[in-house]
Amino acid sequence: MGIGSALSSVIGAWSSASLAKSALETQSQIAAINAHISELGAQSALLSGQRQEQASMLRTAQLKSTQRASMAANGLDLGSGTPLNVLTSTDVMGKIDVNTIHANALQSAWGYRTQGLNYMSGAAANRATASSISPGLAATTSLLGSASSVASNWYRYNGGSF
Repeated sequence: MGIGSALSSVIGAWSSASLAKSALETQSQIAAINAHISELGAQSALLSGQRQEQASMLRTAQLKSTQRASMAANGLDLGSGTPLNVLTSTDVMGKIDVNTIHANALQSAWGYRTQGLNYMSGAAANRATASSISPGLAATTSLLGSASSVASNWYRYNGGSF
């Protein structure tokens, strides 16, 4: 009965260590995939930001054209005074909008990339832990512990002789 229990313990230790190692390796692979997805998200945020910047510059240019046409139609000198101030303000506000869009895109990409780094750190930790698990060592340790118990019981029940 002791030998059967020892054998069961060895098989259990081997299986448990194998399953733990496999689970950690799988988690590591999933984390690496998630890190890649995070990088794709960062690239998408940057591309979206570029498109938004272009759209903003186009809207500013259209507004400035409308302002110039309207002021010129009213006979205003576009090179001085209030008309010049209005056109300059339109340029400044347009640039502020573009800079805000750019900063938001960078911040979003940074968030995705930070998340990706966290995933990669987790993947590395899981790989390291998985590589430290040895099903053979777990089984051997279990066998040694069980053998000691079996020997002790054998010795006790057989009056101290082997």
